[in-house]
Amino acid sequence: MPRIPLEDNFNDVINKAQRGLKITDDDLARRAEVSLEDLTAVKAGKPIDAVLRRVARHLRLSPDALEALAHKRWYPQIPEFPRGFAAFNTPHGDMTVNSYLIWDPRAGLAAAFDTGATCQGMLDLLDAERLTLRYVFLTHTHADHVADLERLAASTGAEVWSSELEPAPRVGARTFRENAHFHVGEIAIKTLLTHGHSPGMTTYYVTGLSWPLAVVGDAIFASSMGGSATHFADQFRNNRTKILTLPRDTVLAPGHGPLTTLAQEKHHNPFFAR
Repeated sequence: MPRIPLEDNFNDVINKAQRGLKITDDDLARRAEVSLEDLTAVKAGKPIDAVLRRVARHLRLSPDALEALAHKRWYPQIPEFPRGFAAFNTPHGDMTVNSYLIWDPRAGLAAAFDTGATCQGMLDLLDAERLTLRYVFLTHTHADHVADLERLAASTGAEVWSSELEPAPRVGARTFRENAHFHVGEIAIKTLLTHGHSPGMTTYYVTGLSWPLAVVGDAIFASSMGGSATHFADQFRNNRTKILTLPRDTVLAPGHGPLTTLAQEKHHNPFFAR
């Protein structure tokens, strides 16, 4: 995958945390002992270090990680998958969205995670590698993640699977409960409910590739996490207890932004670094 910009800037992180914690600007300025004018400037994208560090402490964010994000001092280093994994980044409106393909070369079987805006890259790779797509797994059913689901399902005949708690996509999907297990040849896939951004947001934990892999959808991003104005506490708790407890060398494959690793997020993500 080519170098993709981080999904969120430092002020996006501040706004997500503040919205999730339901703290007003006036209250945050008072708690952090900063002027409302300076807070407004920081939230608009001006990196005033003293202000953002004060604000971070009252939003349960790491001041060091937030400051590093504000000054673009970090970008994730991604382990390579020699074979059996591919990432696709496709434009959708004014943003881009990710989808993923894994496969067992010996068995000739593959599984897709979401579709992005277009599944053409997936179809081309399936054809080039002579793979049979057995499953399409949905992290969630927001429009940008399932935009080409009908074509992918019709072109491949693959089974479509989604959490029983997630609103049904346009194409009928079979549903699972948390801790469901699937296999693609020698590759094992386990479902983890990481709801918050959506009711059935699912992380897929994959073993059998060169590195353990967690396809996390919009639960977590490199240096950030997905937004949720109504279920922020659930999302934060699920990220901490179900994603950040996976092996440290786990590669995180988010719905937006670049790939990252769990170990790096523990040091560089303002929501989780300590």
